[in-house]
Amino acid sequence: MRLIKKLQVKQITINDVIDKIREYQPDVDIELLELAYDFAKEAHKGQKRASGEPYIIHPLHTAYNLAKIKLDMPTIIAGLLHDVPEDTDRTLEDVEKNFGKEVAQLVYGVTKLGTLKYRGLERYAENLRKMFIAMTKDIRVIFVKFADRLHNLETLQFLPPEKQKRIALESLEIYAAIANRLGMNEIKHQLEDAAFQTLSPEEYEWVMSSRKEPERILLKNLEKIKKKILKELHDHDIETIVVVGRQKMIYSLYKKLLRKDRDINQIYDIIALRIIVPSIADCYKTMGVLHNMWRPMPGRIKDYISVPKPNGYQSLHTTIFTDYGQIVEVQIRTQEMHEQAEFGIAAHWHYKESGAIKLPQEQLKWINEIVDIQKKVNTNEEYLREIKLDIFSDRIYVFTPQGDVIDLPEGATPVDFAYHVHTYLGNHCAGAKINDKMAQLDSELKSGDIVEIIVDKKRKGPSADWFDFVKTRSARDHMKTALKKNSRGLFNLDLSNLRKK
Repeated sequence: MRLIKKLQVKQITINDVIDKIREYQPDVDIELLELAYDFAKEAHKGQKRASGEPYIIHPLHTAYNLAKIKLDMPTIIAGLLHDVPEDTDRTLEDVEKNFGKEVAQLVYGVTKLGTLKYRGLERYAENLRKMFIAMTKDIRVIFVKFADRLHNLETLQFLPPEKQKRIALESLEIYAAIANRLGMNEIKHQLEDAAFQTLSPEEYEWVMSSRKEPERILLKNLEKIKKKILKELHDHDIETIVVVGRQKMIYSLYKKLLRKDRDINQIYDIIALRIIVPSIADCYKTMGVLHNMWRPMPGRIKDYISVPKPNGYQSLHTTIFTDYGQIVEVQIRTQEMHEQAEFGIAAHWHYKESGAIKLPQEQLKWINEIVDIQKKVNTNEEYLREIKLDIFSDRIYVFTPQGDVIDLPEGATPVDFAYHVHTYLGNHCAGAKINDKMAQLDSELKSGDIVEIIVDKKRKGPSADWFDFVKTRSARDHMKTALKKNSRGLFNLDLSNLRKK
């Protein structure tokens, strides 16, 4: 496997970390941070990384990555200290004595995950269990792991090829997937691109080469398009915070190219315009102005403001035919939506001064569900199959007729949908309509589908045939329970032999 040599990484100092924190907390007291740096530097004294650099470089980069996503001081301090108990003679008790219980608990949580090794999913099960349990106790533990992993990916070239591949694969399949479920798009894309460059260098180079000419053409007129939009919004009394061009990330573009038969001309968001305005009302007004200026592409208007994605993402999307002969995607959102889109669940720690953080439990429910899975499965293989479906698969977002959003794994069916909404709906499901058209119960749902379940109140329970196509554990568990309770014995089955998908 040919590995691409990474560019030289800029060395971060404690002053860089402090400057980054002061960008979002100008009046922050940095005394404890400086003490943590001195503590970590002394503890790691004499230790070297594989690159030959002093070890303290790594904790500094970890802390800086946390500051970039505007996290609170205890988390950043934990980033500085995260390797101290594991790799030095300083103990967790030393950390707590000097920096308090909150920091010590975060460091402990990260340390427990420090021995994670990717040896294929089969042997990875126990370590994944530890990770999700740690996340239920304090979600910030995974933020520190993300920051730690980002720097490790930047310095992969100093490791043996097989270790490079292992770390990159783990980053792509595990950490990027978790970041995605947490709505942390910026972290997700950074993890994906760095891992992709190592795992598939030829494909990485192909994407980089393929995008050059379309980007050149787009950039040629992008400033003109921006100026025209700004003038029109100003004329309609819409204040704009910023209008920027956003390049599509490499791995995201690669996946889209694969879906489009590798045809770069079918990709309309190689560079998208992002418009940030003060209020939700301004978002809708802005979209109206754009559609008056240029014709929108049918089927490409998406309203994630009124119907957010389950991970909290909100924005308006539209694709327009400009009078420069170019098709441009535009994303419209408020500043708060922008921070939620970039930083996901981590955005709740921005500007924290005191008091407890109230996290949106609906967005974190999946973590508790994954922890709960381990209580219901008998083998590591079964556990990994379940979490692979729940975390590592792509997700779709479908709607009830009332407009409620249902988050399901790709490939889910109306039966999975029915059981997700309510057990009664699943047990009495007799048919389904998808977008007002009758559909088979084994039909694969797609994002944006409106699903209506047809109920037969006289139905005695699920059909055994459903086990052949349902995708979610929730559906299978409810079906097994219903069959076991069926006093009339309509389905006299050995449930342990039911085929699992």
